[in-house]
Amino acid sequence: MRPREEIVQEKMSSEVVKNGELNVVMFPFLAFGHISPFVQLSNKLFSHGVHITFLSAASNIPRIKSTLNLNPSINIIPLKFPNGITSTAELPPDLAGNLIHALDLTQSQVKSLLLELKPHYVFFDFAQNWLPNLASELGIKSVHFSVYSAISDSYITVPSRFANVEGRDITFEDLKTPPPGFPQSSNLSVKAFEAKDFMFLFTRFGENITGYERVLQSLSECSYIVFKTCKEIEGPYLDYIEEQFEKPVLLTGPLVPEPSIDVLEEKWSKWLDNFSEKSVTFCSFGSETFLNDDQIKELATGLELSGLPFILVLNFPSNLCAEALERALPKGFLERVKERGVVHTGWLQQQLILKHPSVGCYVCHGGFSSVIEAMVNDCQLVLLPFKGDQFFNSKLIANDLEAGIEVKRREEDGYFHKGDVLKAVKTMMVEDGIEPGKHIREKHKKWREFLMNKEIQNKFITDLVAQLKSLA
Repeated sequence: MRPREEIVQEKMSSEVVKNGELNVVMFPFLAFGHISPFVQLSNKLFSHGVHITFLSAASNIPRIKSTLNLNPSINIIPLKFPNGITSTAELPPDLAGNLIHALDLTQSQVKSLLLELKPHYVFFDFAQNWLPNLASELGIKSVHFSVYSAISDSYITVPSRFANVEGRDITFEDLKTPPPGFPQSSNLSVKAFEAKDFMFLFTRFGENITGYERVLQSLSECSYIVFKTCKEIEGPYLDYIEEQFEKPVLLTGPLVPEPSIDVLEEKWSKWLDNFSEKSVTFCSFGSETFLNDDQIKELATGLELSGLPFILVLNFPSNLCAEALERALPKGFLERVKERGVVHTGWLQQQLILKHPSVGCYVCHGGFSSVIEAMVNDCQLVLLPFKGDQFFNSKLIANDLEAGIEVKRREEDGYFHKGDVLKAVKTMMVEDGIEPGKHIREKHKKWREFLMNKEIQNKFITDLVAQLKSLA
C-alpha cells in the first residue's frame, strides 16, 4: 500500500494540472548548443501557460538572458559547481569529460531544489543519467529531452546497437553499419572517418562510464522521451526509438526560432547591402568547432574560386586567435578577396545575417538549430559536418529531405578539397536549371513552407502541453 502522503500529493498535483498550471524544471547540459534548445522549448511552453524553472551555472546566466533570450519572467536558479567548471567555452574539446563530472557533483543540490520546487516534470539532458532515479524517489516524472536529431540517436544510442557485438569492445567498423531493425527506408551510409568520430561515445570518463551508457540509461530509466523534431521530418527514426525503449516518445516540433527583435549591426548591414539579392555565401561552423590549418586553406580557397561574395567565420581556442588566423589562411588571401570577402572570428548575429536579403547560401556544420534557421530564412544549405550528430543531421537534410548538399569528403579521414567546396557552393548558388541544384532548391522551398506555417508549428506545442497534462 502506498503512503498516504504520496496519494495526497498526487491528488493535489492532478488538481493543479486540471486548472492548467503545469510546473516544469529545465536542466540542460552546460554547452550552449544544448542550452539553446532548452531555452527555445522553455519560451514556447511558457507562452502556453506552463510554469518553468531553469537550472544552469551562474556564469552562463547573462548569456542565457541576453543572446539566447530566455523569457524574462522565467526563473533561473544558479547551480554551484564544486570543481569550478561551468561551460564548454572554458574547456578544450578533449577535456569536455570534466564538464560531465562537474554535473555529477550537483546531485545533492538538484535533489534539494526539486524537493523545494515540487515540479510535475524535470526535463534533463543526455549527461544526467542519475536524474531519472533521483526524480522517481521524489515522485517527479523525468523527461529526457534530446537536443539531437532522432536519426542520430536511433543509429547509435539504442539497445540493439550491441546486439551483434557479443561481449567484445565495439569498434568503428561496427559503427559503419546500422543497428539491427534500423529503418530500411533509410539509405544511410557512414564513412570510416565518421564512424571513428562516434567512438568517443564509447570511451570512459566521469564516474567511469561511457557516453553511450549514460545516454542509454537516461533513455531507459526516464518516464518519457521528448525530441525537437516531428513525424513529417523523422517519422521512421522516431518509430524505431519508441519500439526500442517501449515508452512514449513526445515531440516539440522543430522549434522554429522566433524572429529576432534585435537589429543587425551597421557594419554588417552596410557591407551586405553592397551585394545583390541571394548572392552572398555565409560560412560558419558554430562556436565550438575548430578547423585545422589544412581545412581552413581548402575552405577559403574554395570560397575564393566561387567568385561570389562571402563571410567566412573561423573560431580558434581563445589564446591562439590572431596568430592562428594569419597562419591558417592562404598567402595573400585577404588582399585578393578584400572587395567581396570578409573573415571574422568570434560571435556574430547569425540569425540576422541569414535573414539579410543578400545572403543566399549557408555553408555550415549541420547543427540542427542552425539548419532550421537557414531554411526559414531561405538560405540554400551546403553541409560540411565535423563531429557527432552533425554527420547524421547532414545526411537527413541531404538524403531524406533532399533540401541541401553535402561537401564530398575522403572516406578514411574526411579530407575535402577546395574543388569539393567550390562544386557544392556552385551547385546551390548558380540558377541555371541544372540538376541536382534545381531539384534541391524545389525541395528546400517545400520544407521552408512547412516550417513557416505557424499553425502547424504551434500545434506541435499545444499537443505536447496537452500530452504532458494528461500524463501528469
